[in-house]
Amino acid sequence: MATEFKIPNLGDGIKGGDVLNVLVKVGDTVAKDQGVVELETDKATIEVPSSIAGTVAEIKVKSGDKVTIGQVVLTLDEGGSSAAASAPTSSPEKASPAAPPPQASAPSPSKPAEPAPAAPAAPAAGSGEPVTFNIPNLGDGIKGGDVLNVLVKVGDAVAKDQGVLELETDKATIEVPSSVAGTVTEIKVKSGDKVTIGQAVLVLTGAAAAPAAETAAPAPAAPAEAPAAAAPNFGAKTGDSKPKGSGPGELVDFARGARPAAASASAPAAASAPAVDNRPAAPAAPSVRRLARQLGLDIHTVNGTGPGGRISADDVLAHAKQVITSPSSGGGVAAPAMVLPDFTKWGPIERQPMRAIRRKTAEHMVASWTGVPHVTQHEKADVTDLESLRQKFGKTLEAQSKGKLTVTAVALKVAAAALKAFPQVNASVDMAGEAVILKQYVHIGVAVDTDRGLLVPVIRDVDKKNVLELAVELGQLAEKARNGKLSLDEMQGGCFTITNLGGIGGTSFTPIVNQPEAAILGMSRSRLEPVWQDGQFVPRLMLPLSLSYDHRIVDGADGIRFLRYIVDRLEHPFLLAL
Repeated sequence: MATEFKIPNLGDGIKGGDVLNVLVKVGDTVAKDQGVVELETDKATIEVPSSIAGTVAEIKVKSGDKVTIGQVVLTLDEGGSSAAASAPTSSPEKASPAAPPPQASAPSPSKPAEPAPAAPAAPAAGSGEPVTFNIPNLGDGIKGGDVLNVLVKVGDAVAKDQGVLELETDKATIEVPSSVAGTVTEIKVKSGDKVTIGQAVLVLTGAAAAPAAETAAPAPAAPAEAPAAAAPNFGAKTGDSKPKGSGPGELVDFARGARPAAASASAPAAASAPAVDNRPAAPAAPSVRRLARQLGLDIHTVNGTGPGGRISADDVLAHAKQVITSPSSGGGVAAPAMVLPDFTKWGPIERQPMRAIRRKTAEHMVASWTGVPHVTQHEKADVTDLESLRQKFGKTLEAQSKGKLTVTAVALKVAAAALKAFPQVNASVDMAGEAVILKQYVHIGVAVDTDRGLLVPVIRDVDKKNVLELAVELGQLAEKARNGKLSLDEMQGGCFTITNLGGIGGTSFTPIVNQPEAAILGMSRSRLEPVWQDGQFVPRLMLPLSLSYDHRIVDGADGIRFLRYIVDRLEHPFLLAL
């Protein structure tokens, strides 16, 4: 018996990732809990274990594909039995396609002049009445995507749950399965088109889908003609890319999820019409779209609560209220993505897709920058004495502990002490609950530069560990980050972040707060500088520090006190022992 293995829940906030490697091939015997796919999420690289055992019959993904939670990646034969049990249902559906296309009313020979009344009874017998397949709900927050490939063509027999469309959303690449079975008589989209949830993409005949057929039968053609005629003019103004002029079927497809047979005759001509814009029409009435424009909202960002995700005026108003009253959400007030020019006009280019970690980093940084009122303060620490101690004892301690005594390891211990002394920095702002969350633990993240992007492993209970323990753990986590072996848990729960660019260079910078933390410490390259001491200039090793913090919770005076506390401990290493 063939069983589908789907991507399981991988942890809070993880909706999918990029396939790095498929660890099995067709014909392999897979044991339960055996790793079958290596997946790179926006947080970590994960080896996904199979929840079932069997022989691999089909592999539905490949390296480089984007997958989402719940997406089918493998089909396994658990007992060697075939899918013959479904034959009684599927065979009539596959036997009927030869006859229906030329005569939709063939299943009702006793009433040739009245094909419509036979529609309610037709689906059970696999009639020729057309049924429209619309893009289904693809998951929370997914409103549509770009068509990468249409996996069927006109005349193909489609089984229920067979993939018909390869769709790239803003989260993953998804193979969309058909919810109905039948023969494809019309394809409404092509590669490169943008589609939304609820949009009609295929028309099939001989489909065993009673609800859809019954919905289509009573739809009156004549009353819908007037609105359909007006739709193209409105669509040209709002950026709809859906082909116009295909009659009342266009409105019925969105509103009811089905298309009457009367509209299919004009569809081929409409399908060849040029697109007005790159985005399809949102599932909303013209008046609702107009309201969104008047409020300065992109209607494609509004979540519809109606059937099939249809957007009402109340949905638009609720979204507008959320944007106005919740500026801390970040994403709600972020500027829309800039429309880029065609760079090929000036020379050759190479377009590289963002990897999962880079995409998530970009999204998180935008949310942090727009949702957190940043203040950055700069100061220099005289680390001459600290560097002298580090050089004197570093090699001996490294030989004993197998860890490297770095300035970052020392900064971890110093920052932990500072967070204990200034609890308002070891906090998070809860604007929705109108509260400040003070944390009783000290977990600090350290930014690590990798070839896959910036990763921030978190060292826990920094205040309870000595510098040598921190040096060893920091080295281990940094190595795991560079090798793509960090677990999700090792990158969560941070209270504060340290990012050290001193190994590369720079005199100062403005690090972005890693929301929901309240502050981040940036370290630049230390340099010998002349410092006035005891009536003369003397060379001292100065370390530039940059502290960015959330001004909603950390005032300027507290920010500089916190930074000066760190400077004092770095300048007087003996204070660490106290």
